[in-house]
Amino acid sequence: MGGQQGEDARLRRDLVALALIGVLLIAALAAGGVTVYRSFYSPAAFVMRYLTLLAHGDAADALALPGVALDADELAAAGLPATASDAMLRQAALGSLDDLRVTGEEPSGADTIVTVSFTAGDQPGTMSFAVARDGITGIAPTWRFAQSPLAVIDVTVAGSMAFDVNGFQVDKRQVSTDGADADPAASVPLLVFAPGVYAVGVDTSISATEGTVVLVDAPRTSTPVAIEAQATAEFTALVQQRVEEFLTDCATQQVLLPTGCPFGFVIENRVQDLPQWSIVQQPQITLVPDGGGLRIVDTAAVAHIDVGVVSLRNGVFSQVSQDVPFTVDGTISIAVDGAASILIGGTSDI
Repeated sequence: MGGQQGEDARLRRDLVALALIGVLLIAALAAGGVTVYRSFYSPAAFVMRYLTLLAHGDAADALALPGVALDADELAAAGLPATASDAMLRQAALGSLDDLRVTGEEPSGADTIVTVSFTAGDQPGTMSFAVARDGITGIAPTWRFAQSPLAVIDVTVAGSMAFDVNGFQVDKRQVSTDGADADPAASVPLLVFAPGVYAVGVDTSISATEGTVVLVDAPRTSTPVAIEAQATAEFTALVQQRVEEFLTDCATQQVLLPTGCPFGFVIENRVQDLPQWSIVQQPQITLVPDGGGLRIVDTAAVAHIDVGVVSLRNGVFSQVSQDVPFTVDGTISIAVDGAASILIGGTSDI
């Protein structure tokens, strides 16, 4: 009898132990399921996948995630330029993105708001993403951005048709819908991934700027960026040389009004022999930004003329030897291939 009771007690203990083990297994499976969900199938995991792709420079896959890309109608509906170029949505235009960490995940109606902290370049920041259900795969939910994380930087550059973003060089004529007829003074709207840091500048042999760095940390927003490129010392010296050569060539024309030149001389008497010109003071060239190119600031110069004339009134011969002040100006345009075209003008002060 006692033996039977002992066996029954051991059986009860074994059943309790098995029940506890079952409960622990169920709890472990549940905990594991939660961990797997949070790591791979949650709204936060979806956002972290997008950010990780950007951090690794995989722009194409980031753009392909549901809800990222925007068409012209969606841009217009968001109050952004419908003609914004997608030229910056590539690996070469991405900046560094590090220290990614989810700091919040809260429901908001049918959406979930996921907040993430990050470091873009050397700038810390936070950004919130709206995520919505996009269906189900097997038993796992899928997600999409309820609001695209793309944004726009609206770039205005004076003094150059070319500029670069994070080292990726573009030309206004290549990204403008007007192509070769792009207005040099008009801003250029560019789609960019957010979050991100974007360094915009000019660094060519013709003009350069220290540039500007902007942190884009909000979706579907437009950030204005304005920079002014100055002529490089090397290019200014080259223009100085070309202007001097042009004026020296003008001085070889043995006429009172050299063709296409900024100086000349008018007399009422009859010219007896061929005029002789020389340049006694070359202009000191200064270049300033002008739309997508550069402009030569009005600069003083002096030519000299020697010419024999006969008076129409009394027939007396005289030798005219006179300095002729004049002003040089000009414009410099830059082709897509980087070639500079210098148009020199000006007016004579006599």
